[in-house]
Amino acid sequence: MNIGEAGITALVGYAVVFSGLLVLMLIICCMGAFFRSREVKVAEKKATSNDPVPTATQPLPVPTETQSEKPLAKGSAGRIKLYDVPDKEAAMIMAIVADTMKKPINELHFISIKEVKK
Repeated sequence: MNIGEAGITALVGYAVVFSGLLVLMLIICCMGAFFRSREVKVAEKKATSNDPVPTATQPLPVPTETQSEKPLAKGSAGRIKLYDVPDKEAAMIMAIVADTMKKPINELHFISIKEVKK
């Protein structure tokens, strides 16, 4: 095989690879468009239904018995239930957990803290 034949073979190989990648890209784009349109249809159907169901983008409603008159602080992740734990100890526990996980405390969501008694 001389240099000319090797060049043609290389160009044909590159063309086959790039055309295969192009076909895969088109298939993925079409599938993405299909699923996006499907999500829109489902969202429209839920919006028109009488029974509202929370989705991943909508927060769950907070039960009325846990709501208080005070508004949540800016950046707050919501309310936390404390069972036999003083506020100061709960704050220390949350700080320790955040430090152990090496995450900022505002990225964590604590639901409840309960003292385990033996």
